[in-house]
Amino acid sequence: MRKTTVLIITIVILTAAVSTFTYLLLNRKNVKMIGTADFLGNTDAFAVVYLGGEFVGKYGYIDKTGKYVINPQFDDAKPFKDGFAAVEVSSKWGYIDKAGKYVINPQFDNAEPFNDGLALVEVARKWGYIDKTGKYVINPQFDYAEAFDGDLASVGLGHKYGAHIDRTGKYVINPQFDNARGDFEEGLAAVKGGNNWGYIDKTGKYAINPQFDDAFAFGDGLAFVKVGGKLGVIDKAGKYVVNPQFDDAGGFVDGLARVKLDDKWGFIDKTGQYAINPQFDNVDSFVNDLAMVKLGGKYGYIDRSGKYVINPQFDAAAPFVSNITCTKSGDKWGYIDKTGTYTINPQFEAASTFYKGLAVVVIGGKFGYIDSKGQFVINPQFDYALPPFDGITWGSRETLFYVPRDITRKKDANTVVGFYKPKEVWTEGRHGAWIFSH
Repeated sequence: MRKTTVLIITIVILTAAVSTFTYLLLNRKNVKMIGTADFLGNTDAFAVVYLGGEFVGKYGYIDKTGKYVINPQFDDAKPFKDGFAAVEVSSKWGYIDKAGKYVINPQFDNAEPFNDGLALVEVARKWGYIDKTGKYVINPQFDYAEAFDGDLASVGLGHKYGAHIDRTGKYVINPQFDNARGDFEEGLAAVKGGNNWGYIDKTGKYAINPQFDDAFAFGDGLAFVKVGGKLGVIDKAGKYVVNPQFDDAGGFVDGLARVKLDDKWGFIDKTGQYAINPQFDNVDSFVNDLAMVKLGGKYGYIDRSGKYVINPQFDAAAPFVSNITCTKSGDKWGYIDKTGTYTINPQFEAASTFYKGLAVVVIGGKFGYIDSKGQFVINPQFDYALPPFDGITWGSRETLFYVPRDITRKKDANTVVGFYKPKEVWTEGRHGAWIFSH
Protein backbone atom coordinates (compact mmCIF):
# COMPACT_ATOMS: atom_id res chain seq x y z
CA MET A 1 0.00 0.00 0.00
CA ARG A 2 1.45 3.32 -1.09
CA LYS A 3 -0.31 5.55 1.32
CA THR A 4 2.05 7.31 3.72
CA THR A 5 -0.33 8.29 6.46
CA VAL A 6 -0.79 6.88 9.88
CA LEU A 7 -4.41 7.65 10.50
CA ILE A 8 -5.57 8.74 13.90
CA ILE A 9 -3.53 10.10 16.63
CA THR A 10 0.18 9.65 16.42
CA ILE A 11 2.58 8.78 19.17
CA VAL A 12 5.70 10.57 20.29
CA ILE A 13 8.81 8.51 19.71
CA LEU A 14 11.53 9.24 22.23
CA THR A 15 14.48 8.29 20.06
CA ALA A 16 16.82 10.08 17.73
CA ALA A 17 14.77 11.71 15.03
CA VAL A 18 14.42 9.66 11.88
CA SER A 19 12.87 11.15 8.76
CA THR A 20 10.39 8.31 8.38
CA PHE A 21 8.82 9.30 11.69
CA THR A 22 8.10 12.92 10.67
CA TYR A 23 4.43 12.30 10.05
CA LEU A 24 4.02 10.46 13.35
CA LEU A 25 5.52 13.38 15.20
CA LEU A 26 3.44 15.99 13.44
CA ASN A 27 -0.05 14.51 13.45
CA ARG A 28 -0.91 13.45 16.96
CA LYS A 29 -4.18 14.91 18.18
CA ASN A 30 -4.96 16.22 21.61
CA VAL A 31 -4.36 13.67 24.34
CA LYS A 32 -6.47 13.47 27.48
CA MET A 33 -6.45 11.15 30.46
CA ILE A 34 -9.09 8.46 30.64
CA GLY A 35 -10.48 8.03 34.13
CA THR A 36 -9.55 4.72 35.69
CA ALA A 37 -13.08 3.38 35.84
CA ASP A 38 -12.96 -0.06 37.39
CA PHE A 39 -12.81 -2.71 34.70
CA LEU A 40 -13.71 -5.28 37.34
CA GLY A 41 -17.24 -3.89 37.32
CA ASN A 42 -17.57 -4.13 33.54
CA THR A 43 -18.98 -7.58 32.85
CA ASP A 44 -18.99 -7.00 29.08
CA ALA A 45 -15.26 -6.45 28.72
CA PHE A 46 -13.28 -9.39 27.40
CA ALA A 47 -9.52 -9.43 26.84
CA VAL A 48 -7.79 -11.15 23.95
CA VAL A 49 -5.11 -13.64 25.03
CA TYR A 50 -2.73 -15.97 23.22
CA LEU A 51 -1.61 -19.36 24.45
CA GLY A 52 0.45 -22.18 23.04
CA GLY A 53 3.76 -20.82 21.84
CA GLU A 54 4.81 -18.71 18.89
CA PHE A 55 3.36 -19.70 15.50
CA VAL A 56 1.52 -22.71 16.93
CA GLY A 57 -0.64 -21.10 19.60
CA LYS A 58 -4.23 -19.92 19.48
CA TYR A 59 -6.16 -16.82 20.47
CA GLY A 60 -9.10 -16.75 22.84
CA TYR A 61 -10.90 -14.42 25.25
CA ILE A 62 -10.93 -14.15 29.05
CA ASP A 63 -13.20 -12.29 31.44
CA LYS A 64 -12.34 -10.12 34.44
CA THR A 65 -11.47 -13.18 36.56
CA GLY A 66 -9.08 -14.63 34.01
CA LYS A 67 -11.54 -17.36 33.10
CA TYR A 68 -11.86 -18.32 29.45
CA VAL A 69 -15.18 -17.18 28.04
CA ILE A 70 -14.10 -18.26 24.56
CA ASN A 71 -11.41 -20.92 24.50
CA PRO A 72 -8.23 -20.39 22.45
CA GLN A 73 -9.06 -21.63 18.96
CA PHE A 74 -8.36 -18.81 16.52
CA ASP A 75 -5.26 -18.13 14.45
CA ASP A 76 -5.73 -14.44 15.14
CA ALA A 77 -8.30 -12.36 16.98
CA LYS A 78 -9.24 -8.75 17.56
CA PRO A 79 -11.12 -7.11 20.45
CA PHE A 80 -14.91 -6.98 20.61
CA LYS A 81 -16.55 -3.89 19.18
CA ASP A 82 -20.30 -3.37 18.82
CA GLY A 83 -20.82 -6.87 20.23
CA PHE A 84 -18.78 -8.68 17.58
CA ALA A 85 -15.12 -9.60 17.23
CA ALA A 86 -13.15 -10.34 14.08
CA VAL A 87 -11.33 -13.69 14.19
CA GLU A 88 -9.14 -15.60 11.76
CA VAL A 89 -9.22 -19.32 11.01
CA SER A 90 -7.24 -20.96 8.21
CA SER A 91 -6.34 -17.59 6.66
CA LYS A 92 -9.95 -16.38 6.50
CA TRP A 93 -11.62 -13.82 8.73
CA GLY A 94 -15.14 -13.84 10.11
CA TYR A 95 -17.00 -12.48 13.13
CA ILE A 96 -18.14 -14.06 16.40
CA ASP A 97 -20.47 -12.92 19.15
CA LYS A 98 -19.66 -12.99 22.86
CA ALA A 99 -20.74 -16.61 23.11
CA GLY A 100 -18.04 -17.49 20.60
CA LYS A 101 -20.62 -18.32 17.93
CA TYR A 102 -20.03 -17.30 14.35
CA VAL A 103 -22.40 -14.56 13.24
CA ILE A 104 -20.53 -14.08 9.97
CA ASN A 105 -18.59 -17.10 8.75
CA PRO A 106 -14.89 -16.81 7.90
CA GLN A 107 -14.64 -15.69 4.28
CA PHE A 108 -12.60 -12.49 4.15
CA ASP A 109 -8.88 -12.01 3.58
CA ASN A 110 -8.86 -9.38 6.30
CA ALA A 111 -11.45 -7.80 8.57
CA GLU A 112 -11.64 -4.83 10.89
CA PRO A 113 -13.90 -4.22 13.91
CA PHE A 114 -17.44 -2.96 13.47
CA ASN A 115 -17.96 0.74 13.87
CA ASP A 116 -21.46 2.22 13.91
CA GLY A 117 -22.87 -0.87 12.23
CA LEU A 118 -20.31 -1.19 9.44
CA ALA A 119 -17.04 -3.08 9.17
CA LEU A 120 -14.20 -2.90 6.68
CA VAL A 121 -13.35 -6.19 4.98
CA GLU A 122 -10.84 -7.16 2.33
CA VAL A 123 -11.39 -9.64 -0.50
CA ALA A 124 -8.89 -10.20 -3.33
CA ARG A 125 -6.97 -7.07 -2.32
CA LYS A 126 -10.02 -4.84 -2.47
CA TRP A 127 -11.75 -3.24 0.50
CA GLY A 128 -15.47 -2.85 1.06
CA TYR A 129 -17.98 -2.47 3.88
CA ILE A 130 -20.41 -4.99 5.37
CA ASP A 131 -23.28 -4.69 7.83
CA LYS A 132 -23.80 -6.93 10.86
CA THR A 133 -25.57 -9.57 8.80
CA GLY A 134 -22.46 -9.93 6.63
CA LYS A 135 -24.17 -8.29 3.66
CA TYR A 136 -22.16 -5.88 1.54
CA VAL A 137 -23.32 -2.31 1.94
CA ILE A 138 -20.46 -1.11 -0.25
CA ASN A 139 -18.86 -3.77 -2.46
CA PRO A 140 -15.10 -4.38 -2.31
CA GLN A 141 -13.59 -1.99 -4.83
CA PHE A 142 -11.05 0.19 -3.07
CA ASP A 143 -7.31 -0.32 -2.89
CA TYR A 144 -7.32 1.48 0.43
CA ALA A 145 -10.11 2.35 2.82
CA GLU A 146 -10.69 3.64 6.32
CA ALA A 147 -13.53 3.31 8.77
CA PHE A 148 -16.22 5.97 8.60
CA ASP A 149 -15.59 9.09 10.61
CA GLY A 150 -19.12 10.40 10.88
CA ASP A 151 -20.72 10.26 7.46
CA LEU A 152 -17.49 10.14 5.45
CA ALA A 153 -14.75 7.58 4.89
CA SER A 154 -11.42 8.11 3.17
CA VAL A 155 -10.64 5.67 0.33
CA GLY A 156 -7.98 5.21 -2.33
CA LEU A 157 -8.23 3.78 -5.81
CA GLY A 158 -5.31 3.02 -8.10
CA HIS A 159 -2.64 5.63 -7.54
CA LYS A 160 -5.05 8.36 -6.49
CA TYR A 161 -5.94 9.27 -2.92
CA GLY A 162 -7.90 11.80 -0.90
CA ALA A 163 -11.24 10.44 -2.07
CA HIS A 164 -14.13 10.35 0.39
CA ILE A 165 -17.35 8.37 0.15
CA ASP A 166 -20.64 8.58 2.00
CA ARG A 167 -22.36 5.62 3.64
CA THR A 168 -23.96 4.56 0.37
CA GLY A 169 -20.55 4.32 -1.29
CA LYS A 170 -21.10 7.42 -3.39
CA TYR A 171 -18.09 9.67 -3.95
CA VAL A 172 -18.30 13.00 -2.18
CA ILE A 173 -14.75 13.75 -3.29
CA ASN A 174 -13.43 11.84 -6.30
CA PRO A 175 -10.02 10.11 -6.32
CA GLN A 176 -7.73 12.75 -7.79
CA PHE A 177 -4.75 13.42 -5.54
CA ASP A 178 -1.30 11.88 -5.64
CA ASN A 179 -1.25 11.41 -1.88
CA ALA A 180 -3.29 12.35 1.17
CA ARG A 181 -3.11 12.50 4.93
CA GLY A 182 -6.29 10.61 5.76
CA ASP A 183 -9.28 12.11 7.54
CA PHE A 184 -10.26 15.74 7.88
CA GLU A 185 -8.90 17.54 10.92
CA GLU A 186 -10.65 20.75 11.91
CA GLY A 187 -12.41 20.70 8.55
CA LEU A 188 -9.30 20.44 6.38
CA ALA A 189 -7.28 17.56 4.94
CA ALA A 190 -3.74 17.63 3.58
CA VAL A 191 -3.42 16.39 0.00
CA LYS A 192 -0.68 16.26 -2.60
CA GLY A 193 -1.24 17.44 -6.15
CA GLY A 194 1.77 17.05 -8.40
CA ASN A 195 4.89 17.84 -6.39
CA ASN A 196 3.28 20.01 -3.72
CA TRP A 197 0.97 19.66 -0.74
CA GLY A 198 -2.04 21.79 0.10
CA TYR A 199 -5.35 21.49 1.97
CA ILE A 200 -8.89 20.77 0.80
CA ASP A 201 -12.22 21.31 2.52
CA LYS A 202 -15.00 18.72 2.73
CA THR A 203 -16.27 19.58 -0.74
CA GLY A 204 -12.87 18.70 -2.23
CA LYS A 205 -12.10 22.32 -3.04
CA TYR A 206 -8.68 23.72 -2.21
CA ALA A 207 -8.79 25.88 0.90
CA ILE A 208 -5.00 26.31 0.77
CA ASN A 209 -3.40 25.82 -2.63
CA PRO A 210 -0.60 23.26 -3.10
CA GLN A 211 2.68 25.02 -2.34
CA PHE A 212 4.46 23.03 0.37
CA ASP A 213 7.01 20.22 0.20
CA ASP A 214 4.99 18.45 2.90
CA ALA A 215 1.97 19.25 5.03
CA PHE A 216 0.49 17.84 8.22
CA ALA A 217 -2.77 17.78 10.12
CA PHE A 218 -4.29 20.85 11.74
CA GLY A 219 -4.54 21.02 15.51
CA ASP A 220 -5.38 24.00 17.71
CA GLY A 221 -6.06 25.88 14.45
CA LEU A 222 -2.47 25.49 13.25
CA ALA A 223 -0.53 23.06 11.08
CA PHE A 224 3.12 22.37 10.42
CA VAL A 225 4.31 22.52 6.82
CA LYS A 226 7.70 21.84 5.27
CA VAL A 227 9.47 24.08 2.75
CA GLY A 228 13.10 23.70 1.76
CA GLY A 229 13.72 21.05 4.39
CA LYS A 230 12.51 23.22 7.27
CA LEU A 231 9.23 23.17 9.18
CA GLY A 232 7.06 26.17 9.90
CA VAL A 233 3.50 26.80 11.06
CA ILE A 234 0.51 28.10 9.09
CA ASP A 235 -3.03 29.08 10.05
CA LYS A 236 -6.20 28.01 8.22
CA ALA A 237 -5.83 30.85 5.75
CA GLY A 238 -2.48 29.41 4.72
CA LYS A 239 -0.62 32.33 6.25
CA TYR A 240 2.66 31.69 8.07
CA VAL A 241 2.40 32.16 11.80
CA VAL A 242 5.92 30.79 12.29
CA ASN A 243 8.33 30.84 9.35
CA PRO A 244 10.00 27.56 8.34
CA GLN A 245 13.05 27.12 10.58
CA PHE A 246 12.81 23.83 12.49
CA ASP A 247 14.47 20.51 11.65
CA ASP A 248 11.61 18.48 13.09
CA ALA A 249 8.46 19.16 15.07
CA GLY A 250 5.32 17.78 16.65
CA GLY A 251 1.77 19.08 16.42
CA PHE A 252 0.30 21.58 18.88
CA VAL A 253 -1.21 20.07 22.02
CA ASP A 254 -2.84 22.46 24.48
CA GLY A 255 -1.01 25.44 23.03
CA LEU A 256 2.50 23.98 22.88
CA ALA A 257 4.37 22.14 20.14
CA ARG A 258 7.58 20.17 20.21
CA VAL A 259 10.30 21.48 17.90
CA LYS A 260 13.82 20.39 17.08
CA LEU A 261 16.66 22.71 16.18
CA ASP A 262 20.33 21.74 15.91
CA ASP A 263 19.76 18.28 17.42
CA LYS A 264 17.95 19.58 20.51
CA TRP A 265 14.25 19.61 21.32
CA GLY A 266 12.20 22.26 23.05
CA PHE A 267 8.67 23.71 22.94
CA ILE A 268 7.16 26.74 21.20
CA ASP A 269 3.85 28.47 21.83
CA LYS A 270 1.34 29.39 19.11
CA THR A 271 3.19 32.62 18.31
CA GLY A 272 6.42 30.73 17.64
CA GLN A 273 8.10 31.95 20.81
CA TYR A 274 10.05 29.41 22.83
CA ALA A 275 8.16 28.35 25.92
CA ILE A 276 10.96 25.91 26.75
CA ASN A 277 14.30 26.36 24.99
CA PRO A 278 15.74 23.48 22.95
CA GLN A 279 17.90 21.47 25.36
CA PHE A 280 16.70 17.86 25.33
CA ASP A 281 17.74 14.90 23.21
CA ASN A 282 14.06 14.14 22.70
CA VAL A 283 10.69 15.05 24.16
CA ASP A 284 7.09 13.88 24.32
CA SER A 285 4.07 16.16 24.20
CA PHE A 286 2.55 17.21 27.49
CA VAL A 287 0.07 14.73 28.91
CA ASN A 288 -1.70 15.78 32.10
CA ASP A 289 0.71 18.74 32.39
CA LEU A 290 3.86 16.60 32.35
CA ALA A 291 6.12 15.87 29.40
CA MET A 292 8.53 12.96 29.20
CA VAL A 293 12.01 14.05 28.11
CA LYS A 294 15.26 12.32 27.30
CA LEU A 295 18.67 13.68 28.15
CA GLY A 296 21.98 11.86 28.25
CA GLY A 297 20.29 8.53 27.57
CA LYS A 298 17.93 8.83 30.55
CA TYR A 299 14.25 9.71 30.80
CA GLY A 300 12.62 12.17 33.18
CA TYR A 301 9.63 14.52 33.31
CA ILE A 302 9.20 18.29 33.14
CA ASP A 303 6.30 20.64 33.84
CA ARG A 304 5.02 23.30 31.43
CA SER A 305 7.61 25.80 32.64
CA GLY A 306 10.40 23.40 31.67
CA LYS A 307 11.30 22.62 35.26
CA TYR A 308 12.19 19.06 36.15
CA VAL A 309 9.51 17.38 38.24
CA ILE A 310 11.35 14.06 38.02
CA ASN A 311 15.01 14.18 37.03
CA PRO A 312 16.23 12.03 34.13
CA GLN A 313 17.10 8.66 35.67
CA PHE A 314 15.15 5.94 33.86
CA ASP A 315 16.33 3.72 31.02
CA ALA A 316 12.86 3.80 29.45
CA ALA A 317 9.54 5.30 30.44
CA ALA A 318 5.95 6.04 29.45
CA PRO A 319 3.86 9.23 29.68
CA PHE A 320 1.62 9.89 32.68
CA VAL A 321 -1.72 8.92 31.18
CA SER A 322 -2.91 8.40 34.77
CA ASN A 323 -1.48 9.27 38.17
CA ILE A 324 1.12 6.51 37.92
CA THR A 325 3.17 5.34 34.97
CA CYS A 326 5.62 2.60 34.12
CA THR A 327 9.37 3.18 34.01
CA LYS A 328 12.37 0.95 33.42
CA SER A 329 15.50 0.78 35.56
CA GLY A 330 18.13 -1.62 34.32
CA ASP A 331 16.19 -4.50 32.81
CA LYS A 332 13.09 -4.27 35.02
CA TRP A 333 9.91 -2.23 34.81
CA GLY A 334 8.05 -0.75 37.77
CA TYR A 335 5.60 2.09 38.43
CA ILE A 336 6.12 5.60 39.80
CA ASP A 337 3.83 8.42 40.88
CA LYS A 338 4.17 12.06 39.82
CA THR A 339 6.80 12.71 42.50
CA GLY A 340 9.00 9.97 41.05
CA THR A 341 8.40 7.66 44.00
CA TYR A 342 7.95 3.98 43.24
CA THR A 343 4.45 2.75 43.94
CA ILE A 344 5.31 -0.68 42.50
CA ASN A 345 8.98 -1.62 42.56
CA PRO A 346 10.77 -2.63 39.35
CA GLN A 347 10.23 -6.36 38.90
CA PHE A 348 8.61 -6.90 35.49
CA GLU A 349 10.20 -7.79 32.17
CA ALA A 350 7.69 -5.54 30.43
CA ALA A 351 4.73 -3.40 31.42
CA SER A 352 1.97 -1.17 30.05
CA THR A 353 0.34 1.86 31.61
CA PHE A 354 -2.90 1.34 33.52
CA TYR A 355 -6.30 1.31 31.87
CA LYS A 356 -9.45 1.06 33.96
CA GLY A 357 -7.48 -0.05 36.98
CA LEU A 358 -5.43 -2.80 35.33
CA ALA A 359 -2.08 -3.04 33.57
CA VAL A 360 -0.53 -5.81 31.52
CA VAL A 361 2.86 -7.03 32.78
CA VAL A 362 5.27 -9.79 31.86
CA ILE A 363 7.12 -12.11 34.26
CA GLY A 364 9.01 -15.18 33.18
CA GLY A 365 7.92 -14.54 29.61
CA LYS A 366 4.23 -14.79 30.54
CA PHE A 367 1.61 -12.03 30.44
CA GLY A 368 -0.70 -11.30 33.34
CA TYR A 369 -2.70 -8.43 34.86
CA ILE A 370 -2.01 -6.37 37.97
CA ASP A 371 -3.97 -3.76 39.88
CA SER A 372 -2.63 -0.39 40.95
CA LYS A 373 -1.18 -1.91 44.11
CA GLY A 374 0.91 -4.32 42.10
CA GLN A 375 -1.17 -7.35 43.05
CA PHE A 376 -1.92 -9.91 40.37
CA VAL A 377 -5.59 -9.93 39.47
CA ILE A 378 -4.91 -12.53 36.77
CA ASN A 379 -1.69 -14.50 37.18
CA PRO A 380 0.95 -14.57 34.44
CA GLN A 381 0.03 -17.46 32.17
CA PHE A 382 -0.45 -16.16 28.64
CA ASP A 383 2.03 -15.96 25.78
CA TYR A 384 0.62 -12.52 25.21
CA ALA A 385 -2.41 -10.62 26.38
CA LEU A 386 -4.35 -7.53 25.44
CA PRO A 387 -5.58 -4.97 27.94
CA PRO A 388 -9.12 -5.69 29.16
CA PHE A 389 -11.48 -3.45 27.29
CA ASP A 390 -14.50 -3.97 25.13
CA GLY A 391 -13.38 -2.76 21.76
CA ILE A 392 -11.86 0.40 20.39
CA THR A 393 -13.72 3.40 19.03
CA TRP A 394 -12.66 4.97 15.74
CA GLY A 395 -11.98 8.66 15.35
CA SER A 396 -11.29 9.31 18.99
CA ARG A 397 -9.17 11.80 20.84
CA GLU A 398 -8.47 10.26 24.20
CA THR A 399 -5.74 7.95 25.33
CA LEU A 400 -6.51 4.44 26.51
CA PHE A 401 -3.00 3.44 27.37
CA TYR A 402 0.62 3.50 26.30
CA VAL A 403 2.62 0.35 25.65
CA PRO A 404 6.42 0.67 25.77
CA ARG A 405 8.41 -1.19 23.17
CA ASP A 406 9.50 -3.93 25.57
CA ILE A 407 5.99 -5.33 25.69
CA THR A 408 5.33 -5.04 21.96
CA ARG A 409 8.53 -6.52 20.62
CA LYS A 410 10.40 -9.75 21.16
CA LYS A 411 13.75 -9.36 22.82
CA ASP A 412 15.51 -11.09 19.95
CA ALA A 413 13.62 -9.62 17.00
CA ASN A 414 12.45 -6.32 15.61
CA THR A 415 8.90 -7.47 15.00
CA VAL A 416 5.69 -6.78 16.82
CA VAL A 417 4.42 -9.91 18.54
CA GLY A 418 1.95 -8.56 21.05
CA PHE A 419 -1.14 -6.39 21.07
CA TYR A 420 -3.82 -5.83 18.51
CA LYS A 421 -2.95 -3.39 15.72
CA PRO A 422 -6.14 -2.11 14.07
CA LYS A 423 -5.57 -0.14 10.88
CA GLU A 424 -6.55 3.20 12.29
CA VAL A 425 -6.25 3.33 16.04
CA TRP A 426 -2.90 1.80 16.83
CA THR A 427 0.11 4.02 16.32
CA GLU A 428 3.61 2.91 17.09
CA GLY A 429 7.26 3.79 16.83
CA ARG A 430 10.60 2.62 18.09
CA HIS A 431 9.90 3.13 21.77
CA GLY A 432 6.23 2.41 22.24
CA ALA A 433 2.68 2.67 21.04
CA TRP A 434 -0.58 4.37 21.89
CA ILE A 435 -4.07 2.94 21.69
CA PHE A 436 -6.96 5.39 21.74
CA SER A 437 -10.70 5.47 22.37
CA HIS A 438 -13.52 7.87 23.20
